[in-house]
Amino acid sequence: MNSIEHFINGKIFKGSSKKTSQVFNPAIGEQISEVNLASKADVDLAIQKAKQAFTDWSKKSPAQRAKIIFKFKELIEKNYDELTKLIVSEHGKVYEDAKGSLTRGLEVVEFACGIPHLLKGEFTENVGTDIDSWSVRQPLGVCVGITPFNFPAMVPMWMFPIAIACGNTFVLKPSEKDPSCSIKLAKLFKEAGLPDGVFNVINGDKEAVDSLLTSKDVAAISFVGSTPIAKYIYENAAKNEKRVQALGGAKNHCVVMPDCEIDQAVNGLMGAAYGSAGERCMAQSVAVAVGNVGNLLVAKLAKKVESLKVGPGLDKNSEMGPLVTKEHLERVRGYVDLGVQEGAKLVVDGRNIKPQGYEKGFYIGGCLFDNVEKKMRIYKEEIFGPVLSVVRVRDFDSALDLVNGHEFGNGTSIYTRDGDVGRTFASKIKIGMVGINIPIPVPVAYHSFGGWKRSLFGDSAMHGMEGVKFYTKLKTITSKWPSGLRSDPDFVMPTMK
Repeated sequence: MNSIEHFINGKIFKGSSKKTSQVFNPAIGEQISEVNLASKADVDLAIQKAKQAFTDWSKKSPAQRAKIIFKFKELIEKNYDELTKLIVSEHGKVYEDAKGSLTRGLEVVEFACGIPHLLKGEFTENVGTDIDSWSVRQPLGVCVGITPFNFPAMVPMWMFPIAIACGNTFVLKPSEKDPSCSIKLAKLFKEAGLPDGVFNVINGDKEAVDSLLTSKDVAAISFVGSTPIAKYIYENAAKNEKRVQALGGAKNHCVVMPDCEIDQAVNGLMGAAYGSAGERCMAQSVAVAVGNVGNLLVAKLAKKVESLKVGPGLDKNSEMGPLVTKEHLERVRGYVDLGVQEGAKLVVDGRNIKPQGYEKGFYIGGCLFDNVEKKMRIYKEEIFGPVLSVVRVRDFDSALDLVNGHEFGNGTSIYTRDGDVGRTFASKIKIGMVGINIPIPVPVAYHSFGGWKRSLFGDSAMHGMEGVKFYTKLKTITSKWPSGLRSDPDFVMPTMK
């Protein structure tokens, strides 16, 4: 049995804990690895090595750091196929989808290569007579990332490249369900010339997470996962005086207007709802059919959902792979059962999909519900699977109220040909990321990713300049050089004159 260890201080580290967790290949439904879970002592060691490395790493110039990150980018590109296959083997998503997610992570590495420019401060001469003022951004110290199973490359790469480029050191705690990609990235970063201890990976469960949350040597924590855990991370990190950004769950709505290009909307929804088997925080899980577009929308969707090619991720013909674990498969099936019980119309039922030769895999086909109501749990709760719910509303204002009334505020889209409708929607919607005729509005690396309401705890989004600000602290210096003349003491509040 393949054993997956930790990566601490520039090398593989076995750890002191005897706790392990199983890693499965979802396509075949069989265990392929065993991952060792960190004890508190293992976590503390990783933090201490990161703390020791911070002293020298933070002193390096931004240009020196950028040189190593450029090399890291080059090594990722050289190892694209291996990294992609690691994602497919442990997560299950199809090859091209896994490759695309790696590309979105690489975009942030590319952004971090520009750190000498991004860390420039501001300078004002003569804010007062012979007094200058300027600001600089300095690193925080040891930063931590706690990341989910659904994007084992992309989400960690939204965190650690910027944190490290800014002069911090980093401890990553990836999902124990698919940890191999993170270990490979750590090895590549070392090969790029990153000093030992600057980037560390620990595998673990709640014991490891709590150790990170309570350590006095951790300055900041970034998290992506479910809303209950995001709230837990936010509260406990803040209680322990840490800077924190905790991204939670989602229930993303796609509003389909009667005037839209219907085939464009259907194709957009297919990829957004069923890509990666719906295991995306940006998946479109609710289609809001406005006015009389509902019947046509459901008919066109049903035909495409029924023809979805479900199979192993390395099969070039597969459009959708399995779910990540058997437990998650049962959870998603349970939600489909619940939707039927609640009275929604199950137009396409994918619960009994079993690809030939892969009967033990964790597969479910695409599921499509119509006549879903906002009181139903399948509407309220995040299913995180290939289940699309169609809600019918009377008009645009009703659609706007429906989206704004949901507790989550991660992403949303609208399909329309009317510029005024698109502009009004973008202005009035209470959601962090908005697409107009775009199915999954994930911002590029030089903008920032983050939701509103119960989809984000903390006031900082990820990557882009928001990431640079999160991983640095602002210092403002005001300076006056003496002219040689003695001055008298001044006992009033200084003003610039």
